[in-house]
Amino acid sequence: MLERILPAGTTVAATRGDLEGSLYPEEEAVVARAVEKRRREFTTGRACAREALAQLGQPRQPIPPGPRGEPLWPAGVVGSITHCDGYRGCAAARDSDLLALGIDAERNEALPEGLLPDIALPEERGMLRALTREEPRIAWDRLLFSAKETVYKAWYPLAERWLGFEDATVSLDRAAKTYSVRLLVPGPVVGGRELKGFEGRWTAEGELLLTAIALPAGAEEGLG
Repeated sequence: MLERILPAGTTVAATRGDLEGSLYPEEEAVVARAVEKRRREFTTGRACAREALAQLGQPRQPIPPGPRGEPLWPAGVVGSITHCDGYRGCAAARDSDLLALGIDAERNEALPEGLLPDIALPEERGMLRALTREEPRIAWDRLLFSAKETVYKAWYPLAERWLGFEDATVSLDRAAKTYSVRLLVPGPVVGGRELKGFEGRWTAEGELLLTAIALPAGAEEGLG
């Protein structure tokens, strides 16, 4: 499913269930005291990541977490891991093809009561109300959350600093199944120009919502 919203040259490995797999010592340390659910998610995510890397010709290797828990990819690779109930997946690409990559999967279910003000700006909440009237079968609040997750995943390897939900505004396009992101804080300099935003794609597949940002290497999209 992720393949439908990612560019050619991006490798994907995904599963609807948990996979058996071994962890490297530096990965094992991350989940040594974790509850079983978290351990299964982490182990399956790393198994998917190693499969996605293998499709790029990369050898089997550890994928330890960085300072904020982000996966540390081997040199020459960008990637992203996601998991939710009923889905685990990873996408990867060569950094000669993509500058940044962010994926996210969520259940097509409304956000918990009271959470929306924490993730949506006033103008975004107005957009969500309009979209819900047009297509009530999509949990648009959850889709916005998912899109913002991809924003952070694409942002952090480039900027190496925190980006809050309030630091970017997302515009969802129902017909095109795309979304535009405008950064509300100074972006990192990429290719000699400041990053101003991102463009993403989304899809709804049964009970799942999937979102992805793939910033092409050498592209002008999102730069100002």
